Amino acid sequence: MGRGKFKGKPTGRRQFSTPEQMMAGTSASRPRTFKKEEAELEEEERSEEESEEESEDEAGAEKLKGTQGIIQVDNPNVAKPKNVKARDIDMEKTTELSRREREEIERQKAHERYMRLQEQGKTEQARKDLERLALTRQQRAEAAKKREEEKTAKEQKKSEARK
Repeated sequence: MGRGKFKGKPTGRRQFSTPEQMMAGTSASRPRTFKKEEAELEEEERSEEESEEESEDEAGAEKLKGTQGIIQVDNPNVAKPKNVKARDIDMEKTTELSRREREEIERQKAHERYMRLQEQGKTEQARKDLERLALTRQQRAEAAKKREEEKTAKEQKKSEARK
């Protein structure tokens, strides 16, 4: 029969440790091997703290917590502050652009160069456009001329019909 979310252990009911047991370190929450390792670490920390206290008296350094005093590791993901004071700036020094920034600038220059040539009519596409434009202008001029002729012809017919 179902007994809820957790399955029963073969020993019976689940055991919960009290806060007093946890503080005393007699709880069943951690295996004994962890307790041994923890005790060894505490002894090492105590011995290091004593040696650090002696050196702190001399150097006046801050106390490190946990394993910070044991292991010295620089995190590469931590961003270093890039604050530069105005008096420290070197005006002659030029910053190097990244590859993407260089490519973007080159792309913009190429586009500007192409547009200048396009305006001057030196590119192949510009020549085609100019030819199409000339053709449409010619067709429009012929259509306008034809309309004018038809208009004058109508006016002549009207004037002949009145007489």
